[in-house]
Amino acid sequence: MPLNADAPIDRAWIEAHIPHRGRMCLIDEVLEWNAERIRCASGGHLAPDHPLRAHGRLGIACGVEIAAQAMAVHGALLTGRDGTRPSSGLLASVRGVRMHVPSLDDVQSPLICDAVRMAGDAGTAIYQFELLAADEPLLSGRAAVVLDAAAG
Repeated sequence: MPLNADAPIDRAWIEAHIPHRGRMCLIDEVLEWNAERIRCASGGHLAPDHPLRAHGRLGIACGVEIAAQAMAVHGALLTGRDGTRPSSGLLASVRGVRMHVPSLDDVQSPLICDAVRMAGDAGTAIYQFELLAADEPLLSGRAAVVLDAAAG
C-alpha cells in the first residue's frame, strides 16, 4: 500500500493528538504513513536541555521513546484526522532491541523513525521499529502496545 502524502503532519497536529507536549513531544513531523507503517522525523536530540538527557548524555535507549511516540502518532492517524483525540496507549514491552551506537549525542543528522504495524486488533498492536540517521541504523526492535490503556 502506498504511503500517504496528501498533507504534511506537523508538530502542532502531533501535540494535539498524543499525550506528550512541549519538549517531551519528540516527534517533529510525519514524513509518510499508511495503515501499516509510519515514518517520522525528530531533530531535538542535540538540544542540551533534551528532557531525556541524563548526566549530560542522551543514551541510545532513549530512542525507544522516539519509536513509541511514532507508534502513538500512527495510532492517532488510524483513529482519524478529524480532531478527535484517541484514547491513551501503553508501551507494554520491547523485544529484540539492537543498539548500533552508544548514544544519540554524536548523531548530527535528523533522526528518522520507521515503525511497521506487524499485527494487532482493537486492543493491542505489535510494531517493528527502526531509528536511523543519514540512512545508518541506530536502534531497532519490536514493541507491544496496549491500546485504550485507560479502559483497563
